[in-house]
Amino acid sequence: MSEIVGAMNLYAIRRRDFWGTPEELQQTAARSAEVGAEMSDDVRWIRTYVVQEESGKLGTVCLYEGTSAEKVREQAERTGMPADEITLVADTVIVNPDPVPATT
Repeated sequence: MSEIVGAMNLYAIRRRDFWGTPEELQQTAARSAEVGAEMSDDVRWIRTYVVQEESGKLGTVCLYEGTSAEKVREQAERTGMPADEITLVADTVIVNPDPVPATT
């Protein structure tokens, strides 16, 4: 599957071993939302899964819509975070909805 120029494609972004604490991740997420608002014609943040890395740090798997992989990478660079891998999503298979975290 190839990118459709000018249209919003879905991308998966892997960010490895970047955050030491959940607070650091939240600060980056706030900055990412600001940059995303500035780039809303080219990039749209869909969701993020936070993963525990073997190193003890936190990483993420994010889903973004974007007009190109380059624009998705630009959003990451302007935010100050890595985009170790950016992969065009070919299709989505949903078996069950994402779980909703319990509130205390």
